[in-house]
Amino acid sequence: MHSRKSRRLRKKLYLDEFAVMGVELDCNLTCKDESELATIMDDFFVYVDTLNLCVGGGGDLTSFAGFISSQERYGSVTESDISSISNWLKGQNIVAEFNMGKLVDANYGT
Repeated sequence: MHSRKSRRLRKKLYLDEFAVMGVELDCNLTCKDESELATIMDDFFVYVDTLNLCVGGGGDLTSFAGFISSQERYGSVTESDISSISNWLKGQNIVAEFNMGKLVDANYGT
């Protein structure tokens, strides 16, 4: 798995054992107004923060798309995090459907 690059260079470039993994998220929402959207998004961000993760993205009353990654410099999203977030989303009546992608390299997209 190690390339010919030195450990120090692999770390600087976030390669091999230092790769940072994240996941894409697409949600279809059934929000009636902006306040309902703000409530679900605030709750979602707080929940994701409790997992020591962060979300970047955007949307409107009908959909939200984003990328979830770790708050740690060399941290990654885990399969356990994905299932935990999926379970949380399933419990929200405003979320009509959602799709969590596979883990991808947050820096290189592979």
